[in-house]
Amino acid sequence: MALLPILRYPDRRLHTKAVAVAVVDDSVRQLVRDMAETMYAAPGIGLAATQVDVHKRVIVIDVSEDRSHLLALINPQIVERDGEQVTEEGCLSVPGVYDKVVRAEHVRVRALDPDGRSLEFDADGLLAVCIQHEMDHLDGIVFVEHLSRLKQARIRAKLEKQARITA
Repeated sequence: MALLPILRYPDRRLHTKAVAVAVVDDSVRQLVRDMAETMYAAPGIGLAATQVDVHKRVIVIDVSEDRSHLLALINPQIVERDGEQVTEEGCLSVPGVYDKVVRAEHVRVRALDPDGRSLEFDADGLLAVCIQHEMDHLDGIVFVEHLSRLKQARIRAKLEKQARITA
């Protein structure tokens, strides 16, 4: 396994739309393992392949307290959504930034697991938020883009300044 570098906003590669995985093979399973290791080390509760500059429709999530319930979704789709919740979100690609985002309260998800088997399930609460957040990444959307243009500009300026200081 390997730790993968996480792209930082406003890196343009974060806006690349991911393509569907044609075949779930050993390379995809290795990507899932590497993404999980990277997510846990960061530490975070979700990571999309786009964030590690791999533009395939793969996400990993673990919202458990003890990191014991890794969920790997390949080619995920939200087939139903309802309700509304406002939660504070953060992102491994936007370190140190947290803000409130409106998401569906309940989602029904269809995807493949790392063995290529089809699965479908309902999610709500934090899991529903995390799935929607990570799926946004697969579509080239970073959570700050749900915020006002003023907030986006401030966040971009702050992160660009941090990048200059650490360079």
